[in-house]
Amino acid sequence: MRGNNLTRLRVVLTVFFALDGFVFAGWVVRIPAIKEQAGASSSALGLALLGVSVGAVITMMLTGRLCRLYGSHPVTVVCGVLLSLSVSLPPLTHSAAALGAVLLIFGAAYGGINVAFNSAAVDLVAALNRPIMPSFHAAFSLGGMIGAGLGALIAGSVSPTHHLLGLTVIGLIVTAVAGRALLRLQPPVPPSERRPKDSTSQRLTPRTRGLVIVFGLIALCTAYGEGALADWGALHLEQDLNTAPGVAAAGYSCFALAMTLGRATGTTLLERLGRTRTLVAGGATAAVGMLLGALAPSVWAALLGFAITGIGLANIFPVAVERAGALAGASGVAIASTFGYTGMLLGPPAIGFMADWFTLPTALTSVALLAGVAAVIGFTTRRVVT
Repeated sequence: MRGNNLTRLRVVLTVFFALDGFVFAGWVVRIPAIKEQAGASSSALGLALLGVSVGAVITMMLTGRLCRLYGSHPVTVVCGVLLSLSVSLPPLTHSAAALGAVLLIFGAAYGGINVAFNSAAVDLVAALNRPIMPSFHAAFSLGGMIGAGLGALIAGSVSPTHHLLGLTVIGLIVTAVAGRALLRLQPPVPPSERRPKDSTSQRLTPRTRGLVIVFGLIALCTAYGEGALADWGALHLEQDLNTAPGVAAAGYSCFALAMTLGRATGTTLLERLGRTRTLVAGGATAAVGMLLGALAPSVWAALLGFAITGIGLANIFPVAVERAGALAGASGVAIASTFGYTGMLLGPPAIGFMADWFTLPTALTSVALLAGVAAVIGFTTRRVVT
C-alpha cells in the first residue's frame, strides 16, 4: 500500500480522530449543566464519571484482540457508531446513578475507538517511517477545541439534550462517510511484519511488556491532566473564579487550542529534538502551567496556565502510544492506551474526591505533580525513547 492510498488513509484517520475529540468535548462542556440536572455533589459526580473509566478500561484490551482478529479499520467504524449514539444519553438522566450507568456505555465506545484508530495510526506511521503520530492527536485536539467552542457559544441558549442529540446526528453522518472510505482501504503492512517469521520484532516478551508498561505510565501521567481539565476546568473557572458559564467553557477551548498547536508542530519538534527532549520538556512545561492554572487568582492568568499546560502535554501521549505500538503492535497500543486512558478517565473522579476533601484548586495541582513524574520517567528511559 503506497502513494495515494497512504495519503487517503491518513486523511480518513485524521477525520476519525477529530470526530472523537469533537464528541468528547461536546459532552464535557455540558457537565456543569448535567451535574445540576442530576442534583449531584462533587463526590457523586466523581463516581458517575467513573462509569466512563470502567467502560473504557473493560473494552480497551478487548478492542486490541478484536483489531487483531478483524482489523483496526472495521472496529474503528463500529465504535464510531456506538460513540455517536451513546453521547446523547447523559442528559436523559436525572440521578447520579443513572448518569453513571449511561456513562459506562459511553466510556466503552470511547475506549474502543481510541484503541482501534491508534492501532491503525501506528501501522501507518511505520509504513511512512515518519513520526507523524502527533498530527493525528492534533486532529483530536482540534475537534475538541471546536466542540468546546461550539458548546460555549450555545450553552446559554440550547439545552444539553438538544446539544448532545445534535452531536449524535453529526457523528453518525461523519462515520457513515469516513467509515465507507476507511473500509475500502487495506491497512499498510509495517516493515517489521515483512521480516521472517522468527523475527523478535513486535513479540511481547517480558522485556518488551515492561517497556510497553513504562510508556503506558508516561501516557497515564499526562492523560490524567487532559481528563482533569476536560471535566473540571470549567467548574474551577465557574465556581472558584466566579466566571460566567460561557467563559468557563472557553477554558477547555484554550487548553484544546494549545494542544492542537503543539501537536500540529509535533512532527517537526520530534525530528529536531528527539523523543527524550520532547518528553522531558513537555512534562516540565505542563507542570509549571498547571500550577498557574490551578492557583492563579484571576481568570486570565488561569486561562494562560491552561494554555501552557496544553502545550506541555501536547506530544507526550502520542509519543508514548507510538513507541508502545512500534514495540508490540496492536497489543502494545492496547496496553499503553489502557494505561493512558485510565489516567484520563480516572483523573476526573480522583479530582472530585480530592475537591471534597480539600479544595478544587488544590486537587488540580495533582496534574502538575504527575506531569513532573512523566518528565522524570522520560529522562530515566532516555536510552529507549531517543
